[in-house]
This record gives sequence, C-alpha cells and structure tokens, in this order.
Amino acid sequence: MPAISPDLLKSAEARLDEIIADIKTLVEVETPSEDKDAVAEGAAVVADLMYDRLGMEPEPVVVGDVTHLRLRVGEPKPKVVLITHQDTVWPIGTVARKPFSNDGHALRGPGTFDMLTGLAMSIHAAKILKDQGHTLYGLSILVTGDEELGSITSKELLLEEAAEARAAFVMEGALDTSLKVARKGTSNYTVAVHGVASHAGLDPEKGVNAGIALGLLLPEIAALGEPSLGTTVTPTVLKGGTTTNTVPDYAEVVVDARAATIAEQERVDEQIRALTSPMTGARIQVTGGVNRPPMEREAAQMLYERAEKVAAAIGIEELTAAEVGGASDGNFTAAAGIPTLDGMGACGAGAHAEHEHALVDYIAPRTALLAGLIAAHLDRPAAG
Repeated sequence: MPAISPDLLKSAEARLDEIIADIKTLVEVETPSEDKDAVAEGAAVVADLMYDRLGMEPEPVVVGDVTHLRLRVGEPKPKVVLITHQDTVWPIGTVARKPFSNDGHALRGPGTFDMLTGLAMSIHAAKILKDQGHTLYGLSILVTGDEELGSITSKELLLEEAAEARAAFVMEGALDTSLKVARKGTSNYTVAVHGVASHAGLDPEKGVNAGIALGLLLPEIAALGEPSLGTTVTPTVLKGGTTTNTVPDYAEVVVDARAATIAEQERVDEQIRALTSPMTGARIQVTGGVNRPPMEREAAQMLYERAEKVAAAIGIEELTAAEVGGASDGNFTAAAGIPTLDGMGACGAGAHAEHEHALVDYIAPRTALLAGLIAAHLDRPAAG
C-alpha cells in the first residue's frame, strides 16, 4: 500500500466547519425520492457544491425522469468510485418542522444520517487530496437520485461506472463506528389471494373469503424464514375487502424478505412462488422478486483490511466490522464482483426516523479515512 499522509486527519479537522455548512445546505434543499423536480433541484445544488469545492463540474445523467450526477476525473473507467445518493425519504416541508441543527454533539435534520453527511464527506475527502497535490485521476463520485426507491433507474448506471473499479466505497452511515462488510439481500413480494364475492348477509356461504384465505396463509409465509441462517420473511402491509356487507374476493399482503446469501435468497424466491391456498376456491398470485442481492463479506474483506491500515497510519481509532440486515447500492457492486466497502459515511443513527442524527466528532476522522483509502487505491498498481 502506498504511503498515506499523516496530515489527512489534521486537514479534515481544519475544514470541519465547512463540511458541516455544506451538510446544512444539502439538508435544506429537501429531495424526497418521489418528487422528481425536487431531486433535480437537489442535484443542481450538489453540482454547485462540487464546483465550489473542487473546481470541477459533474455531468448530469437523466435516466427516465430521474436526475443523477457523475463527477469523473480522467480515465473513462474509474479505479475508485464513491457511491452516494442525495434523495431522502422525507417529504417537502419536513425542514420547516424539523430544521437542521448542530448542538456540537450531533447534526439533526432530514437526511443528515441517510446520507447527506456522507455525500458532503465525499466531496471534502476529494478536496483534501486535491489540496495536497493529488490529481484524483481515476476517481468518480456518483450521486444518484432514487436509492430510497430501490435504485430502479440508477442501478445500471452504477454498475457501468464501477465495472473496472479497484474499490467502491459506499457512503451510507454506520450505527456506531463500524464499517459495513456484509449486507443482506432484499426481496419484495405481493402475495394476492383471489376469492369469490357474495353478499355477507344473504348468501355468505356462496362466497370464498379472500381475507380468511390470506390469514391462513400468513403463518406459512412467515415460516419461510430461517433464523439460524439470518433469513427473514416478514408479512407487512395488508389490504383487502371492498364494503362491509360483502365477502371479500381479494386480499393481499406485501412481504419483505432478507437473506445473507444468494442461495437463501433463491430458496425463498422459489418457495414463495410455490405457495398454494389452504382454502378451496381461492387462488394465489405472487408478484415481485429480488430487489438487491446480498453483499457477502468476501467482497469487502480486502478493503476492510486496507482501511485498518489507513486508520492506523493517520492516527484514528481502531475500526470494527459489522454485518447488517439493511441493503444499499453496495449490494449491487458486491454481487458484480467489485470490491466494496460500505458504511463509510456518517456515524450516528435514526435513518428514516424522527431521531435521525450524525455525530459531529466522527465527521473529520471518517473524512480523513476516506481520503486515505481513495489515495491508496488510485495510486497503487492495478495488479497490486
């Protein structure tokens, strides 16, 4: 591994106020994923920040009606890709109710943890290296606009950008100071039951109650999980019926399935599609499928070991590794065979929750760590 400058931490600490100011700017834009105009406006703000800090203009990439950004330095196939997103789950108006705040301990506001702090850190890690004379040649910062919706329009862009990368660093947050070395894969299904409607008072016996059929099916769906392997299959949103005096001819449940390995993900997919109704006359229809494959630890181990070395070289606390149930864009790159390390962004908690926050004390050290890892992988020989 190339020598890492011990001054990275000092440089990150010196610019902490500027990083926080940029996080505030990003939080106050408001970019709920479903609002494509708001996401486009947010992308314009991010582009301005990149130009102000780095003197470089990112390229807007519009896929469908979603605006993404790509800042690529030098070669057409980047060697290091920073994976970020600027869309959030928070609706317009949240900032008025829950404005950005900094009490010296934590930054609060919609998107601070997931993942606007990580986005700002990406820009400033690159800035630190640029100020030290690094060309950044081979670096790409990808800022997507639909991660919270499952990266429907950005998945192929992401995989194309990282196809020949030595390292993909995902700027999602970490619940403590750990880095994420494995994530479960996610699948989403809708299990629908089709029955037969009839009048609930005059002739209920002529109907086939889809609600009862679905209720009988729920334990069977949940039983597809395998706790010993970390596989969870969870019925979530339930819908059914039309009027209070009609035997329901339709009911459905949305199912969230998560698995640590591809083999388990495939098993669940096969078995949920093979479900049959426990009630005569009711028909089962299953739609949906795999959203993100698992990020298995093998994809992250080499990068995690390098991160430990960089952390030691720049004088930050010992790192820890975590395997988590949530998914991210790192699932895609890891499954494609691209070395991927996740959880590189904010330390904090509360993603998608009212108590969302990013801890101030960790912003500079994690920015310095990212800068060191970028430099290590841009500078080393391709076969090294």
